[in-house]
Amino acid sequence: MSIVVVALLSPLRLTFDYLVPENVGWGPLAPGHRVLVPFGRSQRIGIVVECKDDSALAGSKLKTVAAALEGTPVFGPEALALARWAAGYYQHPLGDVLAHMLPTWLRKRQALPQVGAEAWTLTAAGRAALATAPSRAARQQFILNRLASGPVGAIALVGARFAWRPVLKRLLGRGLVEEVRPAAAAPPRAAAVALNESQRAAVATINASLPGYRALVLQGVTGSGKTEVYLEAIAEELAAGRQALVLVPEIALTEQLVGRFRARFGALVGLLHSALSERERVLTWSACASGSIRILVGTRSAVWATLPALGLIVVDEEHDPSYKQQDGFRYSARDIALVRAQAGGIPVILGSATPALETLANVERGKYHRIVMAYRARAAALPVIQLLDVRGLDLHCGLSSALVDAMRAHLERGEQVMLFLNRRGYSPLLICRGCGEPQRCDRCDAYLVYHKADDSVHCHHCDRQWSRTRRARCCAAADIALIGLGTERIEEAVAELFPQARLCRIDRDTARRKDALRDMLARINEREVDVIIGTQMLAKGLDFAAVTLVGVVDTDSRLFSLDFRAEERLAQLLIQVAGRAGRAAAPGRVLVQTHQPHHPVLRQIIDQGYDVYAARALGERRAAGLPPYSAMAVIRADAAAPATALAYLAAARAHLLAHAEGELDLSYPLPALMERRGGRYRALMVVRAAQRLEIGRLFAAQVVALETLARRARVRWAIDVDPQDTL
Repeated sequence: MSIVVVALLSPLRLTFDYLVPENVGWGPLAPGHRVLVPFGRSQRIGIVVECKDDSALAGSKLKTVAAALEGTPVFGPEALALARWAAGYYQHPLGDVLAHMLPTWLRKRQALPQVGAEAWTLTAAGRAALATAPSRAARQQFILNRLASGPVGAIALVGARFAWRPVLKRLLGRGLVEEVRPAAAAPPRAAAVALNESQRAAVATINASLPGYRALVLQGVTGSGKTEVYLEAIAEELAAGRQALVLVPEIALTEQLVGRFRARFGALVGLLHSALSERERVLTWSACASGSIRILVGTRSAVWATLPALGLIVVDEEHDPSYKQQDGFRYSARDIALVRAQAGGIPVILGSATPALETLANVERGKYHRIVMAYRARAAALPVIQLLDVRGLDLHCGLSSALVDAMRAHLERGEQVMLFLNRRGYSPLLICRGCGEPQRCDRCDAYLVYHKADDSVHCHHCDRQWSRTRRARCCAAADIALIGLGTERIEEAVAELFPQARLCRIDRDTARRKDALRDMLARINEREVDVIIGTQMLAKGLDFAAVTLVGVVDTDSRLFSLDFRAEERLAQLLIQVAGRAGRAAAPGRVLVQTHQPHHPVLRQIIDQGYDVYAARALGERRAAGLPPYSAMAVIRADAAAPATALAYLAAARAHLLAHAEGELDLSYPLPALMERRGGRYRALMVVRAAQRLEIGRLFAAQVVALETLARRARVRWAIDVDPQDTL
């Protein structure tokens, strides 16, 4: 019997040797196979990462593989190499990295569903019915439209808002649809939009990069038509028989982009994000691996999808911090995309109107090539941005009279208005009128937020909620005042001011139900909404042609953050939110309410633009020795008692200093800005070095010792490499 090395799909840093019996249910095992193995008193799923002839353990001590779960490996050599790189770079257990690369379905003892075994097409009667189907038969119309472009397999119907198989069965019974053998991938359709000169130049630069690795920064002003450039570049890849991966930061963007991609490429487009069911995700994953899906559009986790003929990666809104996983395996999907592209020898496009400072620093170093699109498509003008000084003014639920008057003028012209406030709920602060005590979460150092929709108070950090009538602990008969503004309160104020206006609030509360976001976006695009109110979900590349006025209700809270990235985030957010206005023929206007109209950062962003701000910010980062001109990692710890996490980090610091080589800067342990969260106390320690290699070398040598210290101290801990949050 031969021996295989197995990484269990769990956060264990060790791998384990197992004997391979002559018959494991399939053929011989190879690296990448998913196997069932005995572990302790149970059986666990793991991935074969190596095959060898001997082991350091005596043969009698080795357990035997129970079964192989598929006949072929679920990971190829390239995927295993990427997993090993990610495990080493982010100092995370290999088995847990491999678990993140698989859909949840395959982390369990379940077979991989077969994709491509069934497909359907319209009959002549079906094509005739397509134009005459009654509007009330929306589900039948949906399937008929999907099949109109040619033979469609099951994967193309994933993401439907209903159980589509019974509807399909009725269409088969009526002779409108027939089952066929799955057809080969259809060639892309003709471009629906004629490109302007700037777009053509961008496409030419991208095509000139083929084949081979090249990182291309597509910096186009909001509304410049970056999506059309993506479509043209992907069409070239499809014509050459290759696949494409398109990453977006928010589910909202997948809905909008997939519609445009399917209008161009039909059933070749797949969708992958967390709102899909487990079965839908594994079907998409399998279809990508088989080649049925030629273009995959997805959020952060889609970067791991198996695409054997991958020829191009697009990272849209590449600056967005949502690409960084903030717990567990703390990877950056943008950076994984770059590594994957380099390993595969393919180009990667990083698209944004406001590139991250790390990206601009790499342009400065010559590592990335920048393509600038300085004008909006279709001759649309950039919006005019104006600061509204609200000092000393009477505000109606946070809305100044100037903003209200502007809203009235735009609504009277039949145009849409967007109001941005990055706080959900009705009121973000509840204060006792008797003693002035703010109401806090029992388990977090966070203020409770009142939500009027369900008349309850919520903690937005641990997701606990209570009835508003819960007795306050500060006073026997506390009279609670609601302080501050949330999106619910703005919605209520707008309804009072404009009773005839049709409102739509988009935040994580209203978008929680499956398909709710899709429905809201459809209503906006169909002009069934007059005023859109929302959080930063609205700021990320959404295209609403009728929005001509954007009001930023409050920007001051972002001007005084302790995080060194706060100014950069504010600049990106303002430019991105402003970019939602005036994307079609009508001119756009942006009104930013502030109590700090002369703040130098605000003035520079608005008066001189993002590039001027970014050049100054990079100079400051260089002088201060902050990323991107240094490497940084954060060791985070949390425990049941406040002193425990700090004590562990102090011990970890002493250990690292004793074994460090080169010039490393280790901060003293500090409580996190929100020290208590979910009933546990959090602390952190920042590690800085001139080069990433120095940090990587230190952690690689000492990670087992740090884990041993954590186990003895009974703390949970994690290493966060290239952190997006240092508080």
